[in-house]
Amino acid sequence: MRIEKVLNNNVVITLTDTNEEMVVMGRGIAFQRKVGDTIEVEKIEKTFVPEGNEGIETFSTLFKEINPEIIEIATDTIKYAQSILKTKLSNNIYLTLTDHLDYAIKRTSEGIDIKNPLTWEIKKFYKAEYEIGLKALEHIKTKLGVIMNEDEAASIALHIVNAKQEGQEIGITVKMTEVVQDILTIVRLQFGIIFDEDSFNYSRFVTHLQYFARRMLEHDNKNSNDDFLFEQVKIKYPKAFECTNRINNYLESKHHTSLSKDEQVYLAIHIQRVTSEKIK
Repeated sequence: MRIEKVLNNNVVITLTDTNEEMVVMGRGIAFQRKVGDTIEVEKIEKTFVPEGNEGIETFSTLFKEINPEIIEIATDTIKYAQSILKTKLSNNIYLTLTDHLDYAIKRTSEGIDIKNPLTWEIKKFYKAEYEIGLKALEHIKTKLGVIMNEDEAASIALHIVNAKQEGQEIGITVKMTEVVQDILTIVRLQFGIIFDEDSFNYSRFVTHLQYFARRMLEHDNKNSNDDFLFEQVKIKYPKAFECTNRINNYLESKHHTSLSKDEQVYLAIHIQRVTSEKIK
């Protein structure tokens, strides 16, 4: 592979076997190098062809204009996230997170703090991602001397969550979090309980709500509408089933959608588990 463009000391553009432009990243990969030089394979840490509408020019412009230390912080955060979460993140996070950090650091340096209204929910539902965000803030403080508030850790966490969802728009991730929180509030108020957030049943319930919210927002409705099971659960768990009716009313009024019979069944079972655990 040969260097086609040098974006900074750590990022270059090269060509794939099919002559597509490809981003190649690695610490010091372009130090004292020029166009036409062979790329030192041992220094390569990441290669990717930009996805979707994010062309190579977008990366070129961004990586030329942004402080290389911020690019390094973003790259280190992404590598750390992948090692902790044991999953591959969408390549576009190299663009979105770097751009976000650049803006957030400039804003904070100018004394402008923006509150993230979902910080509390993100800390609850995406604990690992939030901890990664806090780690990134420590990195920023150490490397740049900029102290950022916890709301920024939540924003970083959202970018990571978004990158885990196979390119899902971050707006959907935000709406998912709001739907989950609203449904948990309905259940909590109806049963008058405080959830044990460390319990397995609670964790399983939240996971179910996250996937339900995602399917709902993406209009992915695949249900068998099992009438027999629906009637059985309705009889066996009347209070939990009543709660699903309240959730359905909320979804109809706020999101203009409704629960299928299958989803009412699954929700009622989860609600029964998580509430009976607390009542006992």
